[in-house]
Amino acid sequence: MILVTGGTGLVGSHLIFDLLSKGKKVRALKRQSSNTELVRNTFAYYTKNANELFERIEWFDGDVLDPLSLEDALKDIKEVYHCAALVSFKKNDFKKLQDINVLGTRNIVNECLEAKIRKFCMVSSIASLGSPEEGENTVNEQTPWTPEEKRSSYSSSKFNSELEVWRGIEEGLNAVIVNPSIILGPGQWEKGSSQLFSSVAKGLNYYTKGVTGYVDVRDVSRAMIELMDSEIKNERFILNSEDCSFEFILKSIAKALNIPGPKKYASKKMTEIAWRLAYLKKIFLFQQDSFTKETARASHNVKHYYNRKITEALGFEFISIKKSIEDTLKHYPQ
Repeated sequence: MILVTGGTGLVGSHLIFDLLSKGKKVRALKRQSSNTELVRNTFAYYTKNANELFERIEWFDGDVLDPLSLEDALKDIKEVYHCAALVSFKKNDFKKLQDINVLGTRNIVNECLEAKIRKFCMVSSIASLGSPEEGENTVNEQTPWTPEEKRSSYSSSKFNSELEVWRGIEEGLNAVIVNPSIILGPGQWEKGSSQLFSSVAKGLNYYTKGVTGYVDVRDVSRAMIELMDSEIKNERFILNSEDCSFEFILKSIAKALNIPGPKKYASKKMTEIAWRLAYLKKIFLFQQDSFTKETARASHNVKHYYNRKITEALGFEFISIKKSIEDTLKHYPQ
C-alpha cells in the first residue's frame, strides 16, 4: 500500500492516476474540506475508465499538521509520496508556509521513521536551490541555497522542508527528493502554474524576458515513480525539461489557443509599479494581491537548470515544452 499526501493537487492527482494505472494500491491523505472531484476530473483527461480508477482510491481524512492522523494513515504503508505543500508568494502567508511546508514535512518524516516505511519521496522545488556563482549560469543539485540571497518565504519554506528530509535520512529514512521547475499540466486552471493558461486565455497584454525552467506534470509523476522503484536513495534530482523565457511561454500558449498573444514588454520599472498598485488594491479595495514583489522580480530573473543527473540516472527523456503546452490545452475548457 502506498500513501500519497497532497493527492488533490496537480502533481498528486497525476501521480495517483499513474500509480493506479500500474495496479498499485493507493491511500490518499486529504483534509475534510478537500474537493476530490478535481482528481476524478484529472483522471477523465486520460482515460474513459476514470470513475473505475477513482473508486479504487482509499481516501483518508487527515492533516500533515496532525501527527496522530498521520500515524493512523501510515498503517500498512510501505511507500510514501509527499506532495502536500502550499505554494504562495504572498507576504501574509509566511506562517502558513512554515506550518504546512516545514512543520508538515517534519511530522510526516517523523511518522515515517516510526512506521519504518521502505522509501519516501518528497516533491520539493527549484525554489529551494541557490543561484549560480559568478561566472556560471546554470543551477544544479549542488548549487547552495544561502539566506543572504533575496529569497521569498516560499523558497525559504521549501529549503527548510528539505532539511527535515535530510535529517530523516540521517536517522535512517530511505528517501529521494525531486526539485521540479515550473510544472505545466491540465486542471485547476485558476491555481498555481495552471493560471498561466487561464491568464493568457483571458487576454494577457504584457510579457517579460525572464528565463526559468519548465516541466510537464506527467514527467514529474513518472520520474517520482521510477526513482521510488529504483535502488536510488538519499539523493535529490532537478526535474526540468527546458529553460524558456516568459515571453516564449506566454506567446506559445496564445498560439496554441489561436488567439493574439501579449505584445507589450513589461520593463522592470513597470513591474515594480504594478506590484505596488496590486498591494494598494489589497489595502484599500480588499482585493487579493496576486501580483507580488517576489513574482514581479522573478519575472525578470534569468536562470538555467541542469537536468543531466536524472537523465543519466534513469535514462530519462523529458516531454518537450511545446508538446506539453499543446497537450495541456487539449483539456482547457472552451
